[in-house]
Amino acid sequence: MDHVIAQLREQVLDAARQQHTILIEGGGTKNFYGNHALNSTDKATLNTIDNRVPHNTNAAVALKLSALHGIINYQPTELVVTAWAGTPLQEVIDTLAASAQMLAFDPPAFGAQATLGGCVAAGLAGPGRYSGGPVKDYVLGTHLLTASGSILKFGGEVMKNVAGYDVSRLLVGSLGMFGALTQVSVKVAPRPQEVCTLEFALDEASALALCHGWRAQPLPISATAWQALEGTSGCLRVRLAGAGAALKTARLKMGGQVLLEAQALEFWSVLREQKISFFTTPTLWRLAVAPGTPALNLGPTLIEWGGGQRWVASALDATTVRRVAEQAGGHATLFRSSGDQTMPDQGVFHPLTDGVLAVVKRLKQEFDPQGLFNPGRLVHGL
Repeated sequence: MDHVIAQLREQVLDAARQQHTILIEGGGTKNFYGNHALNSTDKATLNTIDNRVPHNTNAAVALKLSALHGIINYQPTELVVTAWAGTPLQEVIDTLAASAQMLAFDPPAFGAQATLGGCVAAGLAGPGRYSGGPVKDYVLGTHLLTASGSILKFGGEVMKNVAGYDVSRLLVGSLGMFGALTQVSVKVAPRPQEVCTLEFALDEASALALCHGWRAQPLPISATAWQALEGTSGCLRVRLAGAGAALKTARLKMGGQVLLEAQALEFWSVLREQKISFFTTPTLWRLAVAPGTPALNLGPTLIEWGGGQRWVASALDATTVRRVAEQAGGHATLFRSSGDQTMPDQGVFHPLTDGVLAVVKRLKQEFDPQGLFNPGRLVHGL
């Protein structure tokens, strides 16, 4: 891959010399995510923020990482896989499955072209995050191509790594604002011995109360999802994963109806990939709130992660939605919207506090002082 890296470095250096914006391209399955293409106001802001050297935002260079593909190192006994950033996500999943292992954070692909690098750069997790945790908890090491043409190496391929700052976690969910990921090392997990899904007919308030109560108990819950049906009724589905004896005990304690295995597999798959009819709404908000938060009453809702993640189909203005999220101790992202919808003044992501924004600006200045990589994609005007 040395020749591919050399070509990418030359592209970056050439773009830097000409002050051209660099747009990182992977599989393209998450192009909808983040702030949309720059408008004239964004360009003016980008050319003045932090006294950066003005650059030509009209001439964008596409830095395509698809040639960086393949698994570099995978030893099942070590529970770590290292691969090039352009490696198809499904290839990684299939390789792990052959050794009865998996990516515990259950990443959505949103298409067959999804890559491992795009998975890390977006930082999105699926239903399995309830028990598995966020993407950042599993990224052990990264290689980053910067605007200077350098390849910076962070972390490593072992779980106990305390050398320097944990920059690898910083890059998770950064949407390429600091540079282009070229290589990633990810911690993996064994697949559970058994899995089953329970189903409950409950309204939203009852489902939230039940999920909150389960959190205080040692139950092998790996995912939850509640969706409204007709009227005020709804359906709560709970996935259990672990040893057979633990699942049997949990089923007896929790009750509910056991969903057929094939039906359960299909449900969790289409939920992760957002192929349920609920997600066809023109405007979709993603709210992260404290799990014990009661119903938000913002519109049609689908609830995951035991109440911690609320998908809301609502055309309400951003100020209203974000005020509700803040009152619940969380934040709100305009996850998907129709092309003719006016974007929030401060971008699709919840505005950062002054202190956090100051830190992000300093980091951007260190990694990408000219502001070339994916400008404005994550933080409006940066």
